Amino acid sequence: MRLFTGQHRAMKGRGCGGGAKQINKTFMEDRKIRVAITHGDTNGVGYELIFKTFAEPEMLELCTPIIYGSPKVAAYHRKALDLQANFSIVNSAEEVRDGRINLLTAVEEEVKVELGMPTPESGDAALKALDKAMTDYREGLFDVLVTAPVNRDNMKVNGFPFSGHTRYIEASVGEGQKALTVYVNDHLRLAFATAGMPLKSVAQALNKDDLVGKAKLLYKTVRRDFNISNPRIAVLALNPASAGKAADEEEQVIAPAIEELAKSGVEAFGPYAADEFFGNGDFEHFDAVLAMYYDQAMPAFKSLSVEHENVFTAGLPLIRTAACEGVDYELAGRGVIDESSFRHAVYLAIDTFRYRENYDLPLGDPLKKLYHERRDESEKVRFAIPKKHSGQPFQPRRAEGQPKQEVPKKE
Repeated sequence: MRLFTGQHRAMKGRGCGGGAKQINKTFMEDRKIRVAITHGDTNGVGYELIFKTFAEPEMLELCTPIIYGSPKVAAYHRKALDLQANFSIVNSAEEVRDGRINLLTAVEEEVKVELGMPTPESGDAALKALDKAMTDYREGLFDVLVTAPVNRDNMKVNGFPFSGHTRYIEASVGEGQKALTVYVNDHLRLAFATAGMPLKSVAQALNKDDLVGKAKLLYKTVRRDFNISNPRIAVLALNPASAGKAADEEEQVIAPAIEELAKSGVEAFGPYAADEFFGNGDFEHFDAVLAMYYDQAMPAFKSLSVEHENVFTAGLPLIRTAACEGVDYELAGRGVIDESSFRHAVYLAIDTFRYRENYDLPLGDPLKKLYHERRDESEKVRFAIPKKHSGQPFQPRRAEGQPKQEVPKKE
């Protein structure tokens, strides 16, 4: 068991940053980061999130959006929502220009829009937009990807159920690498050791090698994509504090994994009982948390979310972010969706691109950079956007009048 009980450690960084594939040489020499955005389920809230996000003209000073969607469907949503959303239709990513909302025709067929209704057509349109984005990424035609919500149940891939954005992107452009989903809000970066299984199966699914692998990927992600040089990772126990003596899972699997991580240079600590860890505010001492299963930490994550909840797909060449948002069929077309988390997903993707690029620069390709990113006033621009739409995660959370505490030096 390796526990860290030091003083308060303020969470650092304003988002994440990252790199994309080498950009196609046909692009302009001087341009902004290109953010691909898939339109999601066409009967849901995807277009409302996108149009509201880019209703702030300052957003076009931060990046160049490329919506992978359908011009006719976009126009339908714009009219239904009575939004003043202007976009330029392009047939390929080579036609994209800075300073405007580019809508790339990824779905050429007629799509019947039935707001609030899951249909095979709406799922098929979502998949076609994602497919086109994957094809363009392989060609180096954009930098980062932000995905609008989809409904897995009405999407089929070659007759098989859609397994979700993460697995699909991993299979399409992962180059053999394994993805890890990281949830990001105002105070937490959170990943899970297991996913998509009944609670009764979690204990049997845990093994030391898998825990070590996921913790190392989380550690690397926080360093490379969140710009924290020596992050501390908290590893949760499987069982609550009320269980008393450490159970077999803690003694035989989790604690040995933490020891192995420490020997390899990863600042991992635990195992911590989740009830005490969140109840006592211990999460504030760490830069990321590895929980054992979804329901163990997700309620705390949601309760701590103030301005945004985002998903970041770690471990892949492609930087992908999203809002923790469902298709919200019941709200589609009503104009009541809060786009703050979606806008922050765009921020997150941009920050990740920059951080990852800076991290990789000393290690990487000596070839001349093929383009110069225009970002002269980008930070000023971001904070000019009304506060409802901004938000900086990982701000120090000290009681009023409490002096700033220093983090103990690593032994």
